Amino acid sequence: MDRREVAAVLTYVGRLDPRTIRTDAGEARDQLAMWHELLGDVPMATGQGWDIREIVRKRIVSSPYPILPADVAREWQAHRRDRLARHTDPTPMADPDNPEAWRAELLAARDAVAAGVAAPSAHRGITAGRHRPGLKDQLAAIGSYIPPAVRAELAPYRPARAAREAAIAAGGPDVLSVPCDWCHADTGEPCRRRRINLDGSARGNAPRVTAHPGRIDRALAAQAQQASAA
Repeated sequence: MDRREVAAVLTYVGRLDPRTIRTDAGEARDQLAMWHELLGDVPMATGQGWDIREIVRKRIVSSPYPILPADVAREWQAHRRDRLARHTDPTPMADPDNPEAWRAELLAARDAVAAGVAAPSAHRGITAGRHRPGLKDQLAAIGSYIPPAVRAELAPYRPARAAREAAIAAGGPDVLSVPCDWCHADTGEPCRRRRINLDGSARGNAPRVTAHPGRIDRALAAQAQQASAA
């Protein structure tokens, strides 16, 4: 800000807090010089969320003490740090073989962001850029993390999962989406074989390839309910 802008800020401050008004000409001149010395590199307002009037108003409301130019300067420095922390240096358009031009363009972009002239450049998204031709077809062919051929080879070693996937592929319900009332298996866990001892206690905890009939009925009911709700 130049001296005229600083004088306008002091007038605004005095209107909100009369304690800062200096009636003596010498004191008013010294006050203007002090404020201009500390706020000479602080803009009055930018198009990126900085307005010195908002800072002054918030400071006067939140503090019982008269506002000082250092209070405004500290707010501006915090605003600059926040903007630079949210900024990612874009790739300069200068020739990479010319380090002076490369560095000058980077510094100019940072200075513009810090001064509120330009908005911070966010991180580029993972999906940004041009998609490769045929990428969707490749993803559709893969379908999952495990290719179909590998899944078929693993089926003998994962009978419970293979039976579940086969039932879902045939249009049946996902039996592991509901708990089992018979063996008390939680959702997502396979059913267990329960054997009863002579004293009535349960023994045995081997997983079953197929779910208990009651669990299958419960999954069918849940599937029918979801279909009717849709």
